[in-house]
Amino acid sequence: MNIVSAEQVHQALNWLSLLDALQTTFAGAFTMPPRQVLRLDDSTHDAFALLPAWNDDVIAVKAFTYFPENPPPHPSLHSQILLFDRRHGQPLALIDGTSVTWWRTAGVSALASRFLSRENSETLLLLGTGKLAPFLIRGHASVRPLKRVIVWGRSPEKVEALLSLMREQLPGITFSASTSIRESCPEADVVVSATGSHEILVEGRWIRPGTHTDFLGNHHADKRECDTELVRRSRVYLDTRVNCLKEAGEILLPIAEGCFTEEQVVGELSELCSGTAAGRVSDDEITLFKSVGAALGDLAAARLVWLASRG
Repeated sequence: MNIVSAEQVHQALNWLSLLDALQTTFAGAFTMPPRQVLRLDDSTHDAFALLPAWNDDVIAVKAFTYFPENPPPHPSLHSQILLFDRRHGQPLALIDGTSVTWWRTAGVSALASRFLSRENSETLLLLGTGKLAPFLIRGHASVRPLKRVIVWGRSPEKVEALLSLMREQLPGITFSASTSIRESCPEADVVVSATGSHEILVEGRWIRPGTHTDFLGNHHADKRECDTELVRRSRVYLDTRVNCLKEAGEILLPIAEGCFTEEQVVGELSELCSGTAAGRVSDDEITLFKSVGAALGDLAAARLVWLASRG
């Protein structure tokens, strides 16, 4: 059984092959039981989670711990993916799950944009400056002819550090900082929000027709990164119904308000990939993609890494 480090994950993956693998995997036959997120005790937010999935090729299970109160230098998140052969059940690889999660989360976001943003989208507005941010920018730049990326964050120092990094990595794109989400939203063709905010950041009245929006930072049923008005104005898609209709306040709160229904969800990612749900149908519509993470994305990315690790 191969043991694959984070460095090996980064060496093995590239955006074109990852997005194609995600699209093929989500379009095919698979089983993905609901993930289990377990609180370890009542006095802290420490948690342990299991995300299983399998198809005709492999079985994958990602296990991670989340200890948000860990003091430095201990990370708050640790993750591993165990990959098994589907035919005979033998273990194939133990793969660093944290690095895979960055790649597959950004990959799913970019894959959704492949179906839902306008093909001539040139300006990306990214909300958030965490470790996922560079992956999101590079992923979206692989599917659309981006000329400009605007970054908003609460820390000017983190914004500038991200801009400096991306200017080096993607010199053909102009990078700038946003001082106002409200003023930057109308400039964007694609808006991606990847923050830990428990407050609404994006309002529907700020989004111009033809924009694709993507919200992936919130995993709480009673919190959200965008308001009801944006959901009401948009064609709405989810990474998975089973997880989003349990954890995504962006969808659950408008439903609770009586302003949106489950039936108004146009489709989930597997339906986009298989062609059973239509993606963007006009240049004027607003599209909204909400994701909370799916084990099938881990499976697709981990399988690519394992294939590369065999040499």
